[in-house]
Amino acid sequence: MNKVMKIENQFKVIRIAFSIAIALAIAFLIISFVSDDPLYTMYNFIIGPFTSINRIGNIIEVMTPLLFTAVGVCIMYSANMINMASEGAFFLGGVATAYVAVTYTMPSGIHPIISILAGGIVGAIVCGIPAIMHIKFNALPVVSSLMINYVCLYLGLFIVNYVIRDPQAGYMASYKFAKTAILPELFSKTNVHLGLIIGLAVVVFGYYFLMRSKWGYSIRMIGKNTSFAKYSGMNVTAILLSCQLIGGFIAGIGGAVEQLGMYNRFQYQKLPGHGFDGVMIAILARYNPKFVPLASFFLAYIRVGADVMARTSDVPVEIVSIIQAVIIIFVASERFLEGWKYRRIVKATKDTHAEAEKQVVGEA
Repeated sequence: MNKVMKIENQFKVIRIAFSIAIALAIAFLIISFVSDDPLYTMYNFIIGPFTSINRIGNIIEVMTPLLFTAVGVCIMYSANMINMASEGAFFLGGVATAYVAVTYTMPSGIHPIISILAGGIVGAIVCGIPAIMHIKFNALPVVSSLMINYVCLYLGLFIVNYVIRDPQAGYMASYKFAKTAILPELFSKTNVHLGLIIGLAVVVFGYYFLMRSKWGYSIRMIGKNTSFAKYSGMNVTAILLSCQLIGGFIAGIGGAVEQLGMYNRFQYQKLPGHGFDGVMIAILARYNPKFVPLASFFLAYIRVGADVMARTSDVPVEIVSIIQAVIIIFVASERFLEGWKYRRIVKATKDTHAEAEKQVVGEA
């Protein structure tokens, strides 16, 4: 059994590694056709993000909001409820945070905490609505959650443009956040802020909650077999609702942290896409928060690499979309490399039986 589990764990890593290698090979093939100097272009794509402190900072800046949305998705999807409202939770959580940061005056140590909590509460409400609709009315959560993202978008834009809009800004944006609400920078010459530490703390919480706690075990059990969970005496309804609320709360504080760390006023005019990116990262992490930082860093790295490549060569930045799509296709394909895994499991099982027979014969 230990050998089989070891093979299963190795298989997850190898499949992701193969997916990345295939995606990069396809990217290089495309670059070879469209670029006059493909080797230089590929160098800028792969090595470019690490050639300066500013670019490394850009990777961390892109990575930070993804930690929140990915951990939230890991918790929600582990219950086998496809809730796509983390995008709306991130956006409207940012709006709620902006409202608190603009409207109220508080001490510097309290203001960001209250602002972030406001964003988290709004995010929990957003992701809780599709869950309640599913529990009460059997509405498909993937449909209702996708639709609620647009409700969040236009509700948020209404609040920004008609409640906290700064007419002196020259464009559609809120008043500037109070200085007491802004999250401090961690490193000079970059925009890396305290939100990175908060995000890593969320990852630790997500891992221990989902993988090490009794409640997290219940969530994963419901995701694997709802009927078994019901017959075991679990309160399926309460657990389903709670994990969606927790996931939405985390996505909401992600939107809050992004606003207070990266901007001095709310200026989104469309959904930022971080919630949908969180779904992609959760898939790469196999819904285990422990691997979210690595998957988030990789996605941020290829995006910054694509940006460097686009600015230093004749290849457009959209190449990163091809890489993302290929990786997700192979990682999400359950039968990709399955034959190799099964052959290794069969061989390991036969070897274990052979060793057991030898031990029995030796004892006899």
